[in-house]
Amino acid sequence: MLRNLIISLTVLAAPVAATAQTPAESDYAGYLFTYFTGNDNTRCEEAIRFALSDDGYNYKALNGGYPVICSADISETGGVRDPHILRGPDNCFYMVVTDMVSARGWDSNRGMTLLKSCDLVNWSHSVINIQKKYPGQENLKRVWAPQTIYDRKAGKMLVYWSMQHGDGPDIIYYAYANPDFTDIEGEPRPFFLPEDGKSCIDGDIVEKDGTYYLFYKTEGHGNGIKVASTKDLTSGKWTEQPDYKQLTDDAVEGAGTFKLIGQDKYILMYDVYMKGGYDFTETEDFVTFRPVKEKVSMDFHPRHGTVIPLTAGEMARLRARWATPDPGCCR
Repeated sequence: MLRNLIISLTVLAAPVAATAQTPAESDYAGYLFTYFTGNDNTRCEEAIRFALSDDGYNYKALNGGYPVICSADISETGGVRDPHILRGPDNCFYMVVTDMVSARGWDSNRGMTLLKSCDLVNWSHSVINIQKKYPGQENLKRVWAPQTIYDRKAGKMLVYWSMQHGDGPDIIYYAYANPDFTDIEGEPRPFFLPEDGKSCIDGDIVEKDGTYYLFYKTEGHGNGIKVASTKDLTSGKWTEQPDYKQLTDDAVEGAGTFKLIGQDKYILMYDVYMKGGYDFTETEDFVTFRPVKEKVSMDFHPRHGTVIPLTAGEMARLRARWATPDPGCCR
């Protein structure tokens, strides 16, 4: 059985050195979708998978739909969920995932995994167990859906995620990552909680014209996607929009937003998790959303994931690496 997929990736492909300059939007040629597929970890569903698209609407899974990284090699629990990927200002890629096996219970996990790569193939990783790292976390129940964003004001990568303690609400917290992206610095601080004081999870931030828009799911009291905005990520001052943004009456979670290349249009996608669907909507202003006119297709069934743009060279590298599907740790 091929257990250590990270080691095998290092052998098969030499890492690409980081460059300080990120690509211009005109250099992008397609999109990378990072996702997981379900709640059955015995079938490798709680694992990181990749898919590529030339147009942002039609995606094909890499590696025959098998994971591209073995969860057992990068996590404490043996499973990972909710992968979020971001290109940093150093042109390297930063990924964070929930360290969790859902079969152990929705209140069973205590941490996340941080990963970094400069070529999308070779990944370093670090496990962050909040309960073990910080004192006074005895009543911590869960650590869910971490994401990252580069805070230009601080010059650091900011990691944000939701936590629930005891019978309190799920609150989105944040901490800055260290320069190597191997740990978080200082105590986690509250990042966002709606004015009504009720639970929120699955935060996803997109910036437009100097304003940060936070998409989040109301947990346990509506189970829909709302938006709050701010000019300063850590000011604690958010303007909340009152309405839900999903265009379905079904339960949704895992909002993911991305800009279409060469257009002033953004996609809001979300996991229609009770029906096994994945909806795409579009907006220009993050206030009004409408169904996309284009047909959306995938040769896989994703759960909570994220999309980023890639250059033609980056897409070619990924296709070459997984030209022949390798089940790896799923053998």
